[in-house]
Amino acid sequence: METSGGTASKGDNSEKKRGRPEWIKSFSRYALDHNLMVVAYFLVRLYFFTIRVEWINEDAVLKHLQKGGKLIAALWHQRIIPVISYARRFSAYRPSVMISRSRDGDLVADLFSRMGFRPVRGSSSRDGSKALQAMLEDLKHHPFAVHILDGPQGPQGVIKPGLVVMAMQSGAAVIPVYASVSRAWILKNWDRSIIPKPFSRIVIRWDDPISVPREMTRQRFEEIRSGLERHMLENQREEDRRFGWQGII
Repeated sequence: METSGGTASKGDNSEKKRGRPEWIKSFSRYALDHNLMVVAYFLVRLYFFTIRVEWINEDAVLKHLQKGGKLIAALWHQRIIPVISYARRFSAYRPSVMISRSRDGDLVADLFSRMGFRPVRGSSSRDGSKALQAMLEDLKHHPFAVHILDGPQGPQGVIKPGLVVMAMQSGAAVIPVYASVSRAWILKNWDRSIIPKPFSRIVIRWDDPISVPREMTRQRFEEIRSGLERHMLENQREEDRRFGWQGII
């Protein structure tokens, strides 16, 4: 693991492993079998109680939603944990998020539901078209969704086409969200997941909403996808530098 104060080289990519570590899978099975999710929920709440969370440009998000607009919050997989507790500020909208139908997914869905999200079950890695249709159907009836850009298994820092397709077909604007942390553990998995340390500081910054045309050529589609990817990587890296991090995404 790495901690704030040093640099993190992209050369560490060779050490990344796809999927969740085996101990996490074993724990999830045990938690589900023994009904431990209520306990886990309160432990997570206690953990986040030690962490200070600040936010920037949240008003732009709320104004868009209050006017009846639809939004897709775009987030890197690496930054899921830092935003979990913050989602409760949007409990009135219960943002949807895609979570796999696996046994591990049952554990995650239960916890995320308690933290203010509304799980939509499916798997973008096993059947991407069905997962996309499930999210599009959800956006017909609900205004707010969260999309994990490079999940569930990477490659890290690459926006997959599903985000642009979802925005095109739903009419929802894409709003990038950046989460930076003052002190954290960095796991050696495929996305180098960030776990904030107790008593650290998290800053959530919302970008401005980005509209996506309903119709476009393949070339324009790729320009939007790749342009958004560059924009979000540049902005996330800039936010990280404020806390002294380099090269973690």
